[in-house]
Amino acid sequence: MAETPSAGSRSATASALRCGVCGTESRHASFRPAPPEQAPDLDLRPGEPVRSTMARWLQQCPGCGYAAPDITRAHPAAAEAVRAAPFRALLAESGTPPLARRFLAWALVLEETGALHAAGEATLQAAWVADDLGRQDLARAWRLDAVALWRGGPQLDAEQTVRVIDALRRAEAWGDASATAEALALSEPPEAVAQVVALERRLIQAQDIGRHTVASALPPPSRRPHVTHHRVAPRGEGLLGWLRRLFGRG
Repeated sequence: MAETPSAGSRSATASALRCGVCGTESRHASFRPAPPEQAPDLDLRPGEPVRSTMARWLQQCPGCGYAAPDITRAHPAAAEAVRAAPFRALLAESGTPPLARRFLAWALVLEETGALHAAGEATLQAAWVADDLGRQDLARAWRLDAVALWRGGPQLDAEQTVRVIDALRRAEAWGDASATAEALALSEPPEAVAQVVALERRLIQAQDIGRHTVASALPPPSRRPHVTHHRVAPRGEGLLGWLRRLFGRG
C-alpha cells in the first residue's frame, strides 16, 4: 500500500520500483523533506517538521528486506550483505522495533560496502527511533555501535567528533566522552565547534544524558538541512563554514 505523505515532506505519487538486489517490484513514494524549522539536536537529528518523518527516509524491499534511500540502486556488495547471516538474523529479530530494524538493515549493507561512517549514521538513526519509543537500553547500545563504526572509518573531522562526543554522553560513556571532548577542545577547533564542545563538557560533568539542541550552544537561527536534502558541505570546510553558509552569513 502506498504511504500517505506526512507533514514536513512534499507530496509525491507512489511508483513501482524494482529492488536492485532481488528484483522484487513494490510501490514506494519518493521523499524529499521540507526544510526543518526548528534547531537540530547536538547530534544533528533535524528539528521539526523533518524530525517526525523518519518512517519515510528509507525504502525496504518486501522480498529480500534490502533497505536504502532508493532500493533500485544497490552496491555490488549489497546482495552479499542481504544474504549474510547477520542480515537475516536482524530481519527475524522480533525484539527490535520495525523502523529501527530498517535503519539497522541499511547500516549492515553500508558496513559490508566499507562505508563505515555512513553505517554509523544509519545506526545512530536507529537510536533516534529508540529514543522516540522510550527504549533507552536500545538507544544506548546503538549509539555505542555508531561510535565504533565512525571510529573504524577514515579520520573524523571536528564536526563529526562533536557528534561522537554527544553519542558517548547520551550512552553514559562518561570517561570516553570526557576524554574525547577534552582532546577536541585542546586541538583549538573553530569557534562554533568550541562552543558546542564547551556545552558538551558541562553536560558530561553534570552526567546529563538528555537531548539538547544546537541552539543551546550557538546563536539562532540554528537550523540544519536534513541529510536527504543532499546538501553536503565541501570537504575541509569545517563546522564554522557550514554554519555560516547555513545561516546565510557567508
